[in-house]
Amino acid sequence: MDFKMEAAKAIAAAANMNIDEIIDIIEVPADTKMGDLAFPCFKLAKTLRKAPPMIAKEIGEKIEKSNMFEKIEVVNAYVNFYVDKLKFVSGVIGEVLVKGEKYGESNVGEGKNIVIDYSSPNIAKPFHVGHLRSTVIGNALYNIYNKIGYHSISVNHLGDWGTQFGKMIVAYKLWGDKEAVERDDVKELSRIYVKYHEEAEKKPEMDDEARSWLVKMQNGDEEAISLWKWFCEISMKEFNRIYDRLGIKFDSYAGESFYNDKMDAVVEEIREKNLLKESEGAQIVDLEEYNMPPCLILRSDGGTLYPTRDISAAIYRKKEYDFAKCLYVTALDQNLHFAQWFKVVELMGYDWASDLVHIPFGLVSLQDSKLSTRKGHVVLMEDILNSAVERALNVIEEKNPDLPDKEKIAEKVGIGAVIFNDLYNSRIKNVVFDLERMINFIGETGPYVQYTYARCCSILRKTGKEKISEEIDYKIITDENSMQVCRTIGQFEQKLIDAANKNEPYIVSRYLVDLCQEFSGFYDNNRIVGSDEDTMNARAAVVYAVKTVIKSGMSILGIDCPEQM
Repeated sequence: MDFKMEAAKAIAAAANMNIDEIIDIIEVPADTKMGDLAFPCFKLAKTLRKAPPMIAKEIGEKIEKSNMFEKIEVVNAYVNFYVDKLKFVSGVIGEVLVKGEKYGESNVGEGKNIVIDYSSPNIAKPFHVGHLRSTVIGNALYNIYNKIGYHSISVNHLGDWGTQFGKMIVAYKLWGDKEAVERDDVKELSRIYVKYHEEAEKKPEMDDEARSWLVKMQNGDEEAISLWKWFCEISMKEFNRIYDRLGIKFDSYAGESFYNDKMDAVVEEIREKNLLKESEGAQIVDLEEYNMPPCLILRSDGGTLYPTRDISAAIYRKKEYDFAKCLYVTALDQNLHFAQWFKVVELMGYDWASDLVHIPFGLVSLQDSKLSTRKGHVVLMEDILNSAVERALNVIEEKNPDLPDKEKIAEKVGIGAVIFNDLYNSRIKNVVFDLERMINFIGETGPYVQYTYARCCSILRKTGKEKISEEIDYKIITDENSMQVCRTIGQFEQKLIDAANKNEPYIVSRYLVDLCQEFSGFYDNNRIVGSDEDTMNARAAVVYAVKTVIKSGMSILGIDCPEQM
């Protein structure tokens, strides 16, 4: 039952307005004493040329009563609607029972493709904690968009080409050992890469040698290509090991090298559209008119740059996927880069340039130190995951040492804690890792939400109500604690839509914490185990609905929920 739509219809008829205008204005009051839905009349004051309280009074007098609402009352500039409790709880819980884990799905994006470019680590460099943000934010957005009807396409735009490979080849030929690389994989490649930068500061001519190896790669030199492919294979083994633990897969791994044979045509197109200018030997697109530095398309030696590849990739993706949106989940400090080449795509005459969206995020750090690969101050992602899982296992050993499969559960709890910690705040905020706070079963954490899920599973096992009877006496769950849980459950679909509109997964994670807190109040004030059959069945239905939404919401964030903890 769509109470919001019913309220909008009533207001539209009373105020002679369009329903679409009204439905966007209706809000959910923070205090339920002010109703379950409220229509503020401030926005109508200008067009109707009346004071908002007068408008509210006139609408209140004309509005037709509906059996979906217990009462409708006017308070100052607000028209407040109080839902019929019995209809409301039966509508919310009944829908969850019917739809199960499909509850919350919508068709907002039906028939539309959305490409999401995220993670994108560099080959021959370790997957460090700095990659986590792009990976988990992108994965959550991928799932959110799928849930509201879009067809999401995940792209891991691997950093598998460029000058760094020339440097890597030089480093390997100087200090590399095949057995060491095969034994220690990317860690050994990273060690010699860091050493290269240390030595190149003393011997700048090493950079010339690195550039010459890149030219060899571009010209298809057998040794250069063979080493490059080997570095890629070694790196992907580590990356896939991390992705498997995080439960993340990609639809495409087309990295920078994929566009090598596509850039000449794009450069020629930019030239034909009279956008290219020469500047100190390089080819640029002048963006001074748009208050931006020039966008470099070709270096003075004819080599391509990141904007060239990104423009080529965008054109390819539009042709291949015909996206409604293409999202790029990268760090905040890349804002200018994306603004520049987005503008070039627009100047090329592509109206879909407005569908390219940069999704920036803040830094991630340990002990407030910015991570740096070149200097070797890098915290490996695998080390973070291992530490989190170990800490989770220690807590389980302390609190529930006889728990079956505790190692597997610790894996879910530890990794879930890392992901949830990252997704709990607005993505633009910096994230500092504090394992002790993250692996806490009390507070606004992943383990707290997982524990609530496990608690729901335990209650249903104890009541024998793992399958809820359809014969529910909904009057039993119209008390305020039950109503509050149902109100929160009923917000799930809209929270997903809001998260997609703002590209903010934290809307989902904070919603789940709110749901868990409301459930705690419900559980503390409503006896379930040991109550009479009708009461137990009705309250178990609420528990089942909470369990279902938690599992679905956590899955969207990329987190698995154990049934016992």
